[in-house]
Amino acid sequence: MAQYGKAEYWEERYTRDPEPFDWYQRWAGLKDTFTEFAQPSHAILMLGCGNSRLSEEMYEEGYHSITNIDLCMTVIKAMQEKYRDKPGLTYKQMDGRSMELPDANFNVVIDKACLDSILCGEGSTHNAQKLLTEVSRVLQPNGVYIAVSHGQPSYRLTYLQRPEFGWNVKTYTVQKPMMGMTASLSADDKDSVHYIYVCVKGEVAKDS
Repeated sequence: MAQYGKAEYWEERYTRDPEPFDWYQRWAGLKDTFTEFAQPSHAILMLGCGNSRLSEEMYEEGYHSITNIDLCMTVIKAMQEKYRDKPGLTYKQMDGRSMELPDANFNVVIDKACLDSILCGEGSTHNAQKLLTEVSRVLQPNGVYIAVSHGQPSYRLTYLQRPEFGWNVKTYTVQKPMMGMTASLSADDKDSVHYIYVCVKGEVAKDS
């Protein structure tokens, strides 16, 4: 299994293969859910951005305040160069578990496979807690954390529904992009979907 939880893995990967790569989904697959919670005027933070095209695709649809962070300096330098002509689309080398960003600074924090990567690594529970504590800190009082994950709710809600965050968590699903015959798998097949966890800060969970 690839060492997704290790910084060295990503440095080596992005040095070897600089081509854009998107984990799980592109903007087209996420747009319907994201646009319910993320407005073009919002200040957005993209965790573990890598060389994904998600921020670029959102930028093209009017989201012009996106801060992208990643632990890997190699990929951050490449993305700074690639998008230097797009004001408001910024890239910074930073550890999501210890962000050099002000409190209550963002309306929306987007995480596409960053939490999943941390959960692959050593000390995963501790590191996931550090990441989510930082997410809560940089979110505005009514901010939203959106995590796109392959992890089923039984594995992810224990991290997201901790009382100290005070998040109301809604779970959405989106079909995995598939080719050919597998595209006809039923929507309730756990392996045919990705999960989008929308965590609304400061919103009391309603009894369902």
